[in-house]
Amino acid sequence: MKEQHTMKEMPRDERPYEKCEKNGAGSLSDIELLSVLLRTGTKGMTALELSRKILYPMHSQDGILNVHHWTYEKLKEIKGIGTVKALQIMCLAELAKRLAKATAHSQLDFSVPETIANYYMEDMRHQKQEVLKLLLLNTKAKLVGATDISKGTINTALISPRELFVEALQKNAVSIILLHNHPSGDAMPSKEDVLITKRIRDAGNLIGIELLDHIIIGDNCYISLSEKGLI
Repeated sequence: MKEQHTMKEMPRDERPYEKCEKNGAGSLSDIELLSVLLRTGTKGMTALELSRKILYPMHSQDGILNVHHWTYEKLKEIKGIGTVKALQIMCLAELAKRLAKATAHSQLDFSVPETIANYYMEDMRHQKQEVLKLLLLNTKAKLVGATDISKGTINTALISPRELFVEALQKNAVSIILLHNHPSGDAMPSKEDVLITKRIRDAGNLIGIELLDHIIIGDNCYISLSEKGLI
């Protein structure tokens, strides 16, 4: 079989552009979709082959999720990926996050853990280190502030209840919600997670600021410590 180095050498009904035009974008594989966005490959490599290298690097099976894992610098190390293509891929990842967040926003209810987790899922599930986010709510359970309290391993040595509640008092918050991610993808709370939660809950009770929940974000999953009866 003749080796194909350009899209034009492929049978017409196998070319991503033609397939998309005839059958719609939903008919394309992830690799084909990315190849349409990249438009061109490089010498000796079609856009399809280049897309496969991006979505399945070094035998990874994460597929399209790898779009979130690439950095600008790492993308530019790939043969055939220059500044323009690297920026296209970075913008694609950001657009995917914003679409997911916009979809979840219409259902966001701070009394329903699932909707909170869905809203922050795309922001947090792809993080390579733990991030602790503080949500501040007023008397009507409306968001009045959100801030990242710490990055790195979430433990009692790094998290100070005082820091959390200074932020809450400055915003006149009457209740708070904590979220943090587990880069492993497993949302199961550790003993440390439960200990920190109880320390913050008890500190809040002393000054009249209620901890409503601590939600742990995994890979497309979550666990609410409130739902689990751990608060």
